[in-house]
Amino acid sequence: MGMINRYIYAVTQKLPPAQREDIAVELRGLIEDMLEERVEGREVVDKDVEEVLLELGNPKHLAQKYRGTKKYLIGPEFFDAYILVLKIVLISTAVTMGVGFVIQIILDPISILNHFVEFIVSFVTVIPMAFGWTTFGFAIGEYFNSIHSKDLQMDKGWKVSDLAPIPNGKKQIKRGETITGIIFYVLFIVIMAFSSEYFGIWIFHDEFSGVVPFLNDETYGSYLLFILLIFGLGIIKECLKLIFGKWTVKLVIYTSIVNLISLVAILFMMNGPAFWNPNFMQELTQADLLTEGSEAFRKANKAWEQSTFWILILLVLGLIWDAVDGFIKIRKK
Repeated sequence: MGMINRYIYAVTQKLPPAQREDIAVELRGLIEDMLEERVEGREVVDKDVEEVLLELGNPKHLAQKYRGTKKYLIGPEFFDAYILVLKIVLISTAVTMGVGFVIQIILDPISILNHFVEFIVSFVTVIPMAFGWTTFGFAIGEYFNSIHSKDLQMDKGWKVSDLAPIPNGKKQIKRGETITGIIFYVLFIVIMAFSSEYFGIWIFHDEFSGVVPFLNDETYGSYLLFILLIFGLGIIKECLKLIFGKWTVKLVIYTSIVNLISLVAILFMMNGPAFWNPNFMQELTQADLLTEGSEAFRKANKAWEQSTFWILILLVLGLIWDAVDGFIKIRKK
């Protein structure tokens, strides 16, 4: 029964989730009928099961027959997941941009024409960007998964012993978590690329009066590539997790490498010249949010001066924990 379960899992994991249960029942029935015909009343032994599974052939090829259609934009095994994620990402991106457009109109109705032009320009720029990062993430994830997959060996001569064990449920990576992560990174790309001026302290004096930005408007454009790279690497990391489907040593290594590259990019960016708004505290006092020389001003100024250090510490701890958590999940039985 162990070999049968592993074979059925190897076939059905390559199919759309909606089809897996029905095809698993159908395939199990087929295997039982083939075994009954082969043994002709005698007791079934492992050799009989192995011969039947060899007769059915490579699980990868059998899954292609059940699928019925060939979709090769990303690869038949992950195409359905790719389309699902892509739809969610594009819809989320469009909704976020629409909400941002409405907020801009509410905050500054006089400049509605300028906001509309910015919205159109952003839309035709961001949608291809979201499509490209998602597609690239899946392509990279599928590549790194395939170069270590036993499917490469199966094409040369499949054996029952090539069947991977059914993964422990505790090691499984929930699809919802990875999709949420991809959406998170895409939305941050949208916000940081086209609405960075709203990233700061919002000022309200009876009505919205403006924003004291955290970032330096004069140098922000030169750092935008690094920001897109960091969040794009996050998309790749989540795509890797979605495609692997379970925690493995290789997956932890891959995600750790992605995290390390992201950390290096963040260090380079945040320690660069004038990344943060050099007039942040001055603008807070000009907006009557703080009084220069007051206790609140001194505390806020100290926190502002130490913000880069603590952000980097939190990022390093978060990335270390991400790797440690992955290894913990691998060891779960």
